[in-house]
Amino acid sequence: MEGEDDRERRIVEARLRLRDRFLEKTRATPAASDARPLGSGPPNRHGMPKLPVGQTETAKWPVLDLGRQPGVSRDRWRLRVAGAVEHELDLSFEDLLALPQVEVVSDFHCVTGWSRMDLAWKGVLAEALLERAEPRREASHILVHGYDGYSTNLPLEEALKPDVLVAHQVDGAPLPGEHGGPVRMVTPQLYAWKGAKWISRIDVLSSDSPGLWEKNGYSNTAHPWRNDRYDR
Repeated sequence: MEGEDDRERRIVEARLRLRDRFLEKTRATPAASDARPLGSGPPNRHGMPKLPVGQTETAKWPVLDLGRQPGVSRDRWRLRVAGAVEHELDLSFEDLLALPQVEVVSDFHCVTGWSRMDLAWKGVLAEALLERAEPRREASHILVHGYDGYSTNLPLEEALKPDVLVAHQVDGAPLPGEHGGPVRMVTPQLYAWKGAKWISRIDVLSSDSPGLWEKNGYSNTAHPWRNDRYDR
């Protein structure tokens, strides 16, 4: 039976393996390496212009969804991480809180043209969940599902970025239900549809599998500073 020390050692080793595998790919992503990003304003936290091209800053936080909100309580919420992994995870809300918590301030860029700046998120890094699940060598992507039937895909080099969160708080308060509470994913370096509300499952895959909007004409890669909104 695996002891606590053995488990922590395995997690650290898994983290190093993941970083070794994807560090160069992550550094090569457009939000990290683009020499001519499209946008305006002073540099943001990643050296990109503050506002991606075609975006307008707003203090409001519009609500966009599939037309229904599942109303999942903290008591009922669970997150499963499965697929091409060595250790499947099945987490309750309390399990999520028991993992290392981080706070990240980031911006939120909606493909419909608005951006809300400096949101203070709290939650668990997607990297921290994935390292515990230990993606197999062939793993290359994730497909993220919500309780509302939504899905969206990410390559692992995007999912492992240090600001991608499975978040349960925003601006010091529990994440509101209309914005994906009790728990959602946040992907600040991509358009916000890549972060599923009401997250319920992360499937780790050995090949890409487009999600709902990607199957319906939206960009598979979704880089705001390249105006990468729709399939071309």
